[in-house]
Amino acid sequence: METRNITLSLPEETLREAKVLAARRGTSVSRLLAETLSELLARESGYAAARERALAGLDRGLDLGTGGEVGWSRDELHERG
Repeated sequence: METRNITLSLPEETLREAKVLAARRGTSVSRLLAETLSELLARESGYAAARERALAGLDRGLDLGTGGEVGWSRDELHERG
């Protein structure tokens, strides 16, 4: 994959902490940010796909074993004997 350089402005303290974290992980700040951003994008796209599947399922509805036919009336269900 081709990469491109960008300019990023961060508060000094955030950058300092990012450098420490990257050093602890044995990587660069650039790689740390790239991996974190990739994970965020994957999670977001996964969420969007799961949401679409869930909404499609709601549109289809659930098969409750009736084949879409109701074989009883409200009065029959509430008959008191």
